Amino acid sequence: MKSIILRCISLLLMASLWLTSATAAEHPPLTCNATTACEFQLYVENDMLSGTDRYYTNGIKFGGGVSAEPLIERIFQKPAESVLRSVTNAPGQIEFGLFLGQNMYTPRNIKTSLPQPLDRPWAAWLYVGGVVQNVEKDRLQTVELDLGMVGPAALGKLVQSEWHKLIGADQPQGWNNQLRNEPGLLLAYIEKWRYGSPTGVQAVPHFGITLGNVMSLARVGGIVRAGQNMSGFGPDTIEPGGAMLQRTRRSDGQTARDAPEWYVFAGFDGRLVGRNIFLDGNTFVDSVSVDRRALVYDLTAGFSLRVAPLRVSLTHVQRSSEFTTPFGRAAVQRFQSVNVGWEF
Repeated sequence: MKSIILRCISLLLMASLWLTSATAAEHPPLTCNATTACEFQLYVENDMLSGTDRYYTNGIKFGGGVSAEPLIERIFQKPAESVLRSVTNAPGQIEFGLFLGQNMYTPRNIKTSLPQPLDRPWAAWLYVGGVVQNVEKDRLQTVELDLGMVGPAALGKLVQSEWHKLIGADQPQGWNNQLRNEPGLLLAYIEKWRYGSPTGVQAVPHFGITLGNVMSLARVGGIVRAGQNMSGFGPDTIEPGGAMLQRTRRSDGQTARDAPEWYVFAGFDGRLVGRNIFLDGNTFVDSVSVDRRALVYDLTAGFSLRVAPLRVSLTHVQRSSEFTTPFGRAAVQRFQSVNVGWEF
């Protein structure tokens, strides 16, 4: 819990500074209340429960559906909405959300300050993401535009060092070897379908594409879930485009707003990766890197519970090896993902 609080405080401070400078004082940058069907969503991914502290070692993301002032809409909503309208013939109501997040990546051994050219690079990614979304019957389309920084400006060293001080863990010594500062851009499109009864069993396949100097990939997969009064399109996830906004949920004909909802699920997500800055290294300057594997997949299982206004989901993720070294493939990684949503 202290880890979550520390990260949230750090990110909230940065968000406040950014929003203050971006908008006039007399006009609130964001409107969030019952009328606007706002919500708060928090995502935390960590490998601590799997007994490791390596590779993709932590991710945090929070935000939700909002009404934004014109400058924020121009920066985030308009570009993403243009992409969404270009890939659908007759979109319904398009909803907007805003998120802030940070990911951290380390090699296996965090107790040495020496370079580790044969292991995963030290790296962090701090970003603001704008999401637009449209639901029509059993089809959900989402576009997310993320803008941020990779490198020391992403505050990976600060956050991990302070957290390890709080829990008395070994101090990470290698952040001086991390990727260099680089502005990052990521544009993701994900489409999901839904087949089956809200009470019983459903299949929810998906496909998507992500482009940018941070990540470029194509993906395909899905989940099978079983439960009662199932709404949405599966558990909300931290990945770009993985969150279903409450506004979208309200316009989804399958959602029974006042009925308790639960389900268990298992899923697969396969990715063909063309670029991953956290493995390939910086785009414009020389930096540490490893040999990225083009084909990567996740196996997932978990459960989700919704008793309005609260939503909670827990997912266990097993990720295949993402890179190779002269000594063979990197190990499979296991981590847990928690999502908590509160509907205003």
